[in-house]
Amino acid sequence: MDKINIGIIGVGQIGKHHIENYRKIPGAQLVAVADLDRDEAERVATENDIPLIFTDFRELLKLDEISAVDVCLHNKLHAPASIAAMEAGKDVYCEKPMAGSYADALAMHETAKRLGRKLSIQLMNLFSMEVKAARRLIEAGHLGKLYYARSVGFRRRGRPFVDGYGSAEFARKEVAAGGALYDMGVYHIALILYLLGNPTVKTVTGTTHQEIEMYADRRKSSRFDVEELGLGLVRLAGDVTLAVEESWAMHFDSSESSKILGSKGGVKLNPFTYFSTVCDMEMDATFDLSKADTRWHRCIPDTDAYDSPQHHWVAALQGRVSLIDTAELALAVMLISEGIYLSARLGHEVTADEIKKNSTAAAVKV
Repeated sequence: MDKINIGIIGVGQIGKHHIENYRKIPGAQLVAVADLDRDEAERVATENDIPLIFTDFRELLKLDEISAVDVCLHNKLHAPASIAAMEAGKDVYCEKPMAGSYADALAMHETAKRLGRKLSIQLMNLFSMEVKAARRLIEAGHLGKLYYARSVGFRRRGRPFVDGYGSAEFARKEVAAGGALYDMGVYHIALILYLLGNPTVKTVTGTTHQEIEMYADRRKSSRFDVEELGLGLVRLAGDVTLAVEESWAMHFDSSESSKILGSKGGVKLNPFTYFSTVCDMEMDATFDLSKADTRWHRCIPDTDAYDSPQHHWVAALQGRVSLIDTAELALAVMLISEGIYLSARLGHEVTADEIKKNSTAAAVKV
């Protein structure tokens, strides 16, 4: 397989995780890293045998030997760094969420289309066995006409920084642009849109909450001003309804699950279960996903190209498989998330056109 030379922009928590993943992929060759913190960049590069180090990512983009970059910066930096990389002739893999606003995400998407560059957003849940199994059932017609779905993301008490996880930047609009919806909701909403075939968003209504107590000192030092719970109801083309519930913190348990319902059957993603009626008898079916995965890897060519988002990215750059349009999915997620924020602020349902009209650039100059 052809080696794909990759540059990493940002070596913080996410950048380190991406580097670790690339090291498991035979076709990935890490050539350079860029980070404002040169000492940390040097340490990470040395640990991972990466030869070139930069403090200015634009210098990294000048390297002819690099064909693709991985953007691992804060949310509001995704758009300017990704656009600069595409304009420099690089294909771009970007950490989620796609950007700090729908307007910025749209600019990324349009740049990729205009320049003919590959743009992929890190949507790891698309490559889970549960999603693969659900997609097979849907494509085989076992759910019939899809008409309702629910996207669920749950943490009992997992707000960044104030609950002892992650840094304060995740909890401030000025950096992260949003809370639970932008941090984790992107994964869960995107996988449901993927299974539904990414139908067009028509209207969104929603609310956000920040209600549960925090350590006073951590609330003050973090300047926590994003939602811990985002709720939405989305009308999609084709008479499909999507409900959204995304929590960083709530007084409940993890019994809820994302699901998709159709005229012939339904799927619950966790634990993976198929529901239908057979010979006038209600049926709840489970599957041995582990054995299926082993068989598919042994019998179906290029199954490994779907083992993770980065496996898929490298395989697509090698020309082994077609790239799943995660950018299109992530753009739709941005529209829904921003629609929930706008609806919560205005107190009523909003149309897709209203969301687009009200979206403004949030990108920070780099």
